[in-house]
Amino acid sequence: MLPFKTLIQTDKTLKLPVYQQIANRLIGLIQEGVLKPGLFLPGSRVLALQLELHRKTVIAAYDELISQDWLVAVPRKGVMVATNLPVIRPRTFRGNASSYTGKAAFPFHAVNTIAAGGPPSSSGMPLIINDGFPDARLAPLNAWVRECRSIIESPRYHKLLMYGNATGSEALRKEMQRYLTNTRGLNISPAHVMITRGAQMAIYLAAAMIIKKDDYVIVGSPNYFFADLCFEQLGARLIHVPVDEEGIDVDAIERACSNKKIKMLYLITHHHHPTTVTLSAARRMKLLEIIRRYKLPVIEDDYDYDFHYSSAPILPLASADHGGNVIYIGSFTKSLGLSIRIGFMIAPADFIAGAANLRQLMDLRGDNLAEQALANLLADGTIERHLKQSNKIYRERRDLTCHLLQTRLGNAVQFTIPSGGMAIWLRFSKKISLRRLSEKASGLGLRITSGEQYHYGTKPQNGIRFGFASLNARELGEVVRILESIIA
Repeated sequence: MLPFKTLIQTDKTLKLPVYQQIANRLIGLIQEGVLKPGLFLPGSRVLALQLELHRKTVIAAYDELISQDWLVAVPRKGVMVATNLPVIRPRTFRGNASSYTGKAAFPFHAVNTIAAGGPPSSSGMPLIINDGFPDARLAPLNAWVRECRSIIESPRYHKLLMYGNATGSEALRKEMQRYLTNTRGLNISPAHVMITRGAQMAIYLAAAMIIKKDDYVIVGSPNYFFADLCFEQLGARLIHVPVDEEGIDVDAIERACSNKKIKMLYLITHHHHPTTVTLSAARRMKLLEIIRRYKLPVIEDDYDYDFHYSSAPILPLASADHGGNVIYIGSFTKSLGLSIRIGFMIAPADFIAGAANLRQLMDLRGDNLAEQALANLLADGTIERHLKQSNKIYRERRDLTCHLLQTRLGNAVQFTIPSGGMAIWLRFSKKISLRRLSEKASGLGLRITSGEQYHYGTKPQNGIRFGFASLNARELGEVVRILESIIA
C-alpha cells in the first residue's frame, strides 16, 4: 500500500475544506502518474485512519472525485482510479502558431465607425471636455441604492428577476406614460412605450425596422455621427440637409421628398447635436405638414429635453398631429447621471411590438432591477426633484463657461449661448488646428476632442461640443486656463 499519510497533507487552518484538499491532492497524484488507472484506493475507513481524519471527510473526497470522473465506484470492490481519465492533454505547437494572432481567417462585415477624437485614452487625465454629459457627482446615488435594496429584499424580487418582456417592465412603462404626458404633452398608453438600454439602442431598433439597403434617409448637416453610422451600417444612402440657427432646413426636406422616395427622416428638434440649436416654431409647423403629406417616418431624437434654462422647452413633434409617423426617442441616462443605460422609444403600438420582436434577437429583456428602481423614483418624485436641482447647477455652469470663454479666449472662438442642454457648440478660428490643440492639451492634463467626428459626412466645422455640465467652477476655470495657454 502506498504511504498515503506522506503523500496527502491537509491543513485545517485553510479556508479550503479538508475534503477538497484531499480530492485536489488525489487528482495531482493521478496526473503525476503515482496513482495509475485501474488502481483501487484504500477504503474510506482505512484512509481515514491513515490520515487521522473522520471517515465522512474521506467519503466526501471520494464522492467529489467520482462526480468529476476521476474515480469509479465498483460494486463490492471499492473505489478505483478511472481508466478513461478526464484529462485534457495540452497540444504541442511548433513555431509561433497561435489561433488568435493577427487577422481573422474568414470574411466578415466590418462596422464603419470613427473615434470620438482626442487622445485614445483618458486614463489618468484629470480634466476632460466631453460631448455633454451630466456630473456623476450630482447623481441621486443614495436614492438609487435605497430603491435597489428595497426591491432586492422584497419577496417579489425573484419574479422581477426572472420574468419580463422586451418592451420593458410594466411598472416603468406606466410611469413613463404619466411622466411623458406631463412633461412632453404626449397622448400615449403603455402599449406605445418601449424601454431600451439607452437611446442609441432605440435609434438602431427603429431604423432597422424601417431601412433597407439603398433606401434614402434624410439627416442634418452636421448631425449626430453615431446616428449617421447606424443608418449607413443598415445600408442607407444619406441625404445631408443643412442646419442653421433655426434648425434643420425644412424647405430642403420638402425638395428631397418631392424628388426621391425618402424612407426616413432623422432629426433632433431640441438642442440639435452637435450645434445645440432648436427647431423654430415656423419650421415645426411646416415640417408636420410635410410629414403628414408624404407619410414620412420620422425618428425624433430628444436626448436632453429635461435640461433647459432660459425658457420653457418647446414641445416635441411627437406631441402634435403627425399622423402616427413620429417615433420619439429619449434617455434617462443623462437625467440620472449614473452608468445606468435606460432609454425609451414612443411609437404606434404595432411598431413597438415589432421592435420588441427584433430586440429579442440580441437582448431578450431589459434590466428588471434598474427599470423597477427607476419606476419607483419617478413615482415618488425623486427624479423630478433631482432634475430641478441639476438644472439650477448646470445653468450656473453654463453661464460661467460662457463668461470664461468670452473673457479669456476672445476672438479665438465663436459660440451662441445654448438655451439648454449640457454642451456649447464652440467653433474655433480657422488659424487654430484642433488636432494640434488636442495634442498639446493632452500634455497638460486635459483631454479634448480634435472635433473630427462632428463633421462626419459633411464639411469640416473646426468646432467641438464643450461639455460644461460635468465640470465644477474650479475645473472649468482650469480647463479654460489650459486652452488660453495653448492658444495665446
